[in-house]
Amino acid sequence: MKSRCIKKIFMVSILLLIAIGVSLFANYRYEGAFARVNRKLPIYCVDTKDKKVAITFDVSLGGEYIDKILNALDKYNIKATFFVVGDWVDKNPDKLKEIYSKGHEIGNHSNRHPDMTKISRDKIIEDININEAKIRSITGSGTKLFRCPEGSYNDDVIDTVKKSGYYCIQWDVDSIDWKEQGADLEYNRVIKSTKPGSILLFHNSAKYTPLNLERVIVNLKEKGYKFVKVGDLIYKDNYKMDYDGKQMRN
Repeated sequence: MKSRCIKKIFMVSILLLIAIGVSLFANYRYEGAFARVNRKLPIYCVDTKDKKVAITFDVSLGGEYIDKILNALDKYNIKATFFVVGDWVDKNPDKLKEIYSKGHEIGNHSNRHPDMTKISRDKIIEDININEAKIRSITGSGTKLFRCPEGSYNDDVIDTVKKSGYYCIQWDVDSIDWKEQGADLEYNRVIKSTKPGSILLFHNSAKYTPLNLERVIVNLKEKGYKFVKVGDLIYKDNYKMDYDGKQMRN
């Protein structure tokens, strides 16, 4: 009799622990989902049925591959978006002027490439404005696109960028070309991940990028994709963001 009583108490205890565990897990998932929905995000990609994508380059180092990149884009009459760092602009004003003169879009990628989650709002604004002035002095035109250095951001960064009048642009297709792990690996990584509304990320200083850029363009064109600048891909108003950073029409 005593043994049965102990077993019942044991089973009730186990069931109670399971119930508590399920409740905690459900609450954790709910709170996690709520936090994700309410977190401020940059634009990773765009919700669209049209087979259009944007090719982007982060430009912070070197200039030896710029001509090959521009030649590949010219060959297929494609306009891309170049996010430039102010320090690079100082050393390569003629390259920036050439990129812009060919009809490509210029984005602001900060002046000194700091981790913006580790500096104050005032410093973020100062850094962005310095590079904005450099871009404008060379091209004669400003930009409304900004990409965080290293893709690093938090709510304060996104809020500051937005209040400064910029659309904060991330990416959903990363070539990871800066690691230079191999041309085929980088190429396949891009092709497998691209979908309508994607924003593709490359770097101007990666050695396999000029070759892969042309391969990617040919492959995606054969699949019916069109290439547009980021400014022509994103929605400028009446939009919302989902919890993964996809920009959607209201």
